[in-house]
Amino acid sequence: MSAADLLARQRADFAAGPRPDAAARRAALAALARAIRAHEAALIAAVDQDFGGRPAAETQALELVPLYAQIAHARRHLARWMRRRRVAGSPFLWPARALWEYQPLGVVGVIGAWNYPILLTLGPAVEALAAGNRVMLKPSELAPRTAEALATLVSGAFPPEKLAIVTGGVEVARDFSAQPWDHLVFTGSTRVGREVMAAAARNLTPVTLELGGKSPAILHDSADLPRSVGRLMTGKLYNAGQTCVAPDYALVPSGRIAAFEAEAARAVARLYPKGLGADYTRIVSDGHLTRLRDLVADARTRRAGC
Repeated sequence: MSAADLLARQRADFAAGPRPDAAARRAALAALARAIRAHEAALIAAVDQDFGGRPAAETQALELVPLYAQIAHARRHLARWMRRRRVAGSPFLWPARALWEYQPLGVVGVIGAWNYPILLTLGPAVEALAAGNRVMLKPSELAPRTAEALATLVSGAFPPEKLAIVTGGVEVARDFSAQPWDHLVFTGSTRVGREVMAAAARNLTPVTLELGGKSPAILHDSADLPRSVGRLMTGKLYNAGQTCVAPDYALVPSGRIAAFEAEAARAVARLYPKGLGADYTRIVSDGHLTRLRDLVADARTRRAGC
């Protein structure tokens, strides 16, 4: 079924019941948590295949554990989030009273990212379901096996008018962006984010964009190198650096560069005592691998580190 057809079904369902109560929202979140747990092994295997190698422990720690915590947090705080609040009104409108109450928007579209294809697809869905919306997901085409595993998970746990998923390549993603959502969430690159926002603007769709950027690490003269560099390299090497907030360069006092490099080498050896083999995540695609190799070649040409 196309995104447009699913959107029409979800709009009709929302019109029939636009204000799900707290019990219904908690039940939806609980159903999602049960489905994720039931499909854990399939999700881990799919991510491993999409990356050409990603340790199960990383997928557990970086995607599944945060996702369960997010669901538990939403269920725990849902009643407070939904509570109606009295606010001060204008004396000119006396005896009218003013109230502040969050209401569902309608149908929310979510375009997931390839680097954390489980968390960054289902994570926004958790928030949208907690807010009482219908939700449609488009996983990244760069992680097709994970997308199929997510489709199996979602279709087995939810009717399509509540939570649905569409899979496919770039053209499907473009069509998805162009639908008249009540809100659209995208996680990815700045370049694609511009395209998503331009497509959404044609429908005046409000968007939430979580885009990659630069993440410099600044070490002061007073820095405790063993502690700070260990933390720095942990963040850098998780998921092979394929994280939007992974530090991409360090600014180090010139007199401490040699000590920084030595400490970084020790941190790598401590984190990966068997070397960067089976315990290290692979780069997700040939295109990304070529880009990284070009960066290394350019650095060597410019005599980096000499």
